[in-house]
Amino acid sequence: MTRLALVTGASRGLGTVMAEALAPDFHILAVARTIGGLEDLDDRIKARGGAATLAPLDVTDDGAMQHLCRSVHDRWGGLDLWVHTAIHAAPLTPANMVEGKAWDNSVAVNIEATRRLITYVAPLLQAREGARAVFLDDDRAGQAFFGCYGVTKAAQMALVRCWQAETRRHGPQVIVLQPEPVATALRARFFPGEDKSRLTDLRAEGARLVAQL
Repeated sequence: MTRLALVTGASRGLGTVMAEALAPDFHILAVARTIGGLEDLDDRIKARGGAATLAPLDVTDDGAMQHLCRSVHDRWGGLDLWVHTAIHAAPLTPANMVEGKAWDNSVAVNIEATRRLITYVAPLLQAREGARAVFLDDDRAGQAFFGCYGVTKAAQMALVRCWQAETRRHGPQVIVLQPEPVATALRARFFPGEDKSRLTDLRAEGARLVAQL
């Protein structure tokens, strides 16, 4: 039976390096909006003898996510692993100046898409023995200027930890990982001009996180 890993947010950052690190052991179902990033990931996976299926989709598109998960059920019967790294990083701003569109986009990606995907993906994980769901924590709640990101990321992780507690006995196993600071586009939005030589290598950090699984 093919071992299948769904990676949401697979076109860049930790999502893409984790997908690549998982490829020797899993068929990768890579989901992201950035087609070019997905194609680059596919090239790297194939160069190492792995295989991937690319799904250039928006995780906030309810119909697309329903169709994706139904297709996984029909083709593979279930999922062995789900790594969720899709995130919206709204610009930093004072709390009294949070802009409505930035807030709405943060809620849509960081909270609502996570809630919806848990609902759709859970039955696919339950269909495979030992299946796991993986999320990345980043505690910015309460930090100055992190209103949109900090609040919605904290809400996302609160929902994830509820699911983790609920599935502890019967699965799927829900895992929360703590990444080290790495040079990603998301971090660059928050800390422009930061000395990247002081950050952990992105590819090495992706391998470290996958090794914990």
